Amino acid sequence: MIENMEVFFMSELGNIRIADDVVKTIAAKAAADVEGVYKLAGGVVDEVSKMLGKKRPTNGVKVEVGEVECSIEVYLIIKYGYKIAEVAEEVQKAILEAVSSLSGLKVVEVNVYVQNVKMEDIEETTEEFED
Repeated sequence: MIENMEVFFMSELGNIRIADDVVKTIAAKAAADVEGVYKLAGGVVDEVSKMLGKKRPTNGVKVEVGEVECSIEVYLIIKYGYKIAEVAEEVQKAILEAVSSLSGLKVVEVNVYVQNVKMEDIEETTEEFED
C-alpha cells in the first residue's frame, strides 16, 4: 500500500498537489456521517498513536492512490440494530461521492470492513441490573 504520497495535477496556473491524508480525511468524514456508523475502527498503528497522544482523524481509513484513481479501505464499528450490509453499502456510496467530487480522483473501489457492533442500549440496561 502506498502511504504519504501526493496526487499531482497540473493546471494553467501551476501544479496542484493533494496529500493522501486529504483523501483519508474526506473518506473518514463521509463514513462517519452515515447513519448507523458508531465510529471508525483503527488498527494497531492507530492504537499506538492514540497511546502516544497523537490524534489521527483518519483512524480506520487506508488509501492507495495512483495518478488519477484510488482505492479505499475503511474499518467501522456499526451501531446495534442497524442492518450491517445496508450501512456498509451507504458508507461505500458516501465515500465514492465525497472523494470523487472533492478530489477529482476516480474511486475504483471502497472496501468496508465491519470490525464490531456497538450495543449501547444493551450495555446500559445490563449495568442497571448489576447494581
